[in-house]
Amino acid sequence: MKSDRIKFLVFALVVLLMPLPLSGGYLTNVLIFVGINSVLALGLNLLLGYAGQISLGQAAFFGLGAYGSGVLTTAYGLNPWLAMIAVAVCVALFAFAIGFPVLRLKGHYLAMATLGVGVIVNIAFNETVDLTGGPSGLSGIPNLSIGSLTFDSDLKNYYLVWVFALGMILLSLNLVNSRFGRGLRAIHDSEVAARVMGVNARLMKVQVFTLSAFMSAIMGSLYCHVMTFISPNSFGFHFSVELLTMIVIGGLGSVYGSILGALLLTMLPEMLRTFQDYDIIVYGLLLITMTIYLPGGLVEGIPALFRRLVPAKKVTEGSDA
Repeated sequence: MKSDRIKFLVFALVVLLMPLPLSGGYLTNVLIFVGINSVLALGLNLLLGYAGQISLGQAAFFGLGAYGSGVLTTAYGLNPWLAMIAVAVCVALFAFAIGFPVLRLKGHYLAMATLGVGVIVNIAFNETVDLTGGPSGLSGIPNLSIGSLTFDSDLKNYYLVWVFALGMILLSLNLVNSRFGRGLRAIHDSEVAARVMGVNARLMKVQVFTLSAFMSAIMGSLYCHVMTFISPNSFGFHFSVELLTMIVIGGLGSVYGSILGALLLTMLPEMLRTFQDYDIIVYGLLLITMTIYLPGGLVEGIPALFRRLVPAKKVTEGSDA
């Protein structure tokens, strides 16, 4: 536990110092999205990597958080912070309500059910034109502010997003190391065995599903107030698949693996702009390569690769002598 605290403190220090040499601008803006995607991937990893419950509708909860805050602040003039809290609670209640029937399913049936939720929500964003702006999107969303401090620059938004992200990461680290986290891992390994040992598997699955939705809704609210404009395209099926790819590449069942995967797949599109329409091929090749050669993701694959190379180097040096 002490080593986990040290790792988190070092990580938090790096995050807080990161934008200082950048002086705002483009890279700082990209790192804002890294923070948002890290929490979204982490929420999905708690559900899939720890509890073994796949979801292809994570973007729907992200979108509900964004549109909920956007509509409440633009159409009804509600304070953005109050809107964020209200929307996060409502999304969590919605996830809790649908979690009981949906999470009775398993495997590809569960994937299809969560995909259906995502598709329905995305259609609602497009069709409720009077409320959400439809395909044209919703604009005029105010920035968040605390007193006279308004989060209206890349540097301010960076710290706003990452303070929330660090809080969610710390919560997740404590959660996975708790009795609840051990229960989730037991469900992942064998739900029948977990039930025999006294774990209320059905309730725990719904609880982690609700927590994942709550985290996504909070990030959705932050996203809409940082961007001040949202459209349905940002919350479609493609983004749910992208989140799934993040945790597979970073490492299933790893908090820091979620962050690593989010960092890689948020930065990668910026480096692949020269490929234009062929970037999806690069994504596919990357996912296939990772699945075959690093099934545990980067968070397990990199140390394993290092352990293989170091002994080989020592043997080579010994034979040369």
